[in-house]
Amino acid sequence: MIVGIVGCGAIANTIVNEISEEGIEIKYFYDRDIERAENLAQIANGIAVIKLEDMIEKVDLIVEAASPMALKGIAIPILEEGVDLMVMSVGALMDKEFRENVHKTAQEHKAKVYAPSGAIVGLDGIKAASIGKITQASLTTRKAPKSLGREVEEEEVLFEGKASEAVEKFPVNINVAASLSIACNMDIDVKIIVDPKVDRNVHEVVVKGDFGEFRTSSENYPFAANPKTSMLAAFSAIKLLKSFNECFSVGT
Repeated sequence: MIVGIVGCGAIANTIVNEISEEGIEIKYFYDRDIERAENLAQIANGIAVIKLEDMIEKVDLIVEAASPMALKGIAIPILEEGVDLMVMSVGALMDKEFRENVHKTAQEHKAKVYAPSGAIVGLDGIKAASIGKITQASLTTRKAPKSLGREVEEEEVLFEGKASEAVEKFPVNINVAASLSIACNMDIDVKIIVDPKVDRNVHEVVVKGDFGEFRTSSENYPFAANPKTSMLAAFSAIKLLKSFNECFSVGT
């Protein structure tokens, strides 16, 4: 499988440094900052391209690791060529019209769209629970000021509302809210707290429904180069890529 990457930041660098599987060749790199694409291509012994079109016809899968805005610009052209797409900027899919267009285009052109579990745990359980009725789902995210681009000395609630609103206000900080909402098939409740006492990205999830109730909590180390993103998000993408070679699978 030949893979291309769009967005050559912290997540892309981690993927390149961790993937050494036979049958998975990360070969093409695109970024608006061509120097970043060239640097990563050099590490991977790959090819930096100036235009997305220069990689689409040469790959089996493209990993989007850029931004929600970038995803909205590239998803449909990629899927129209029958190329599979892995989405890291899941927040863009909270736009119902865009999500439906992505789904329709993928179906029509026999392409697949993958969204790794990202920076939270428990998505497999939520997907199983969604077979029944989920009655309540909430996410409380707590991050350091640096991760949210704030300068505060005391804990402060920055946002409290629905996931659809959260991803508009914090498009690069709260992809987990979108992943949970899509898995639950509902616009979940979200609270975002900036807390100078924490040095990790903390996500607490509560889900209730016909299955019962569960709570998860994760305290993720952020990337030093990009504190808005948790290392676990990159690891989830790496695990998904590796799973394409596995003949034995555990979990949904």
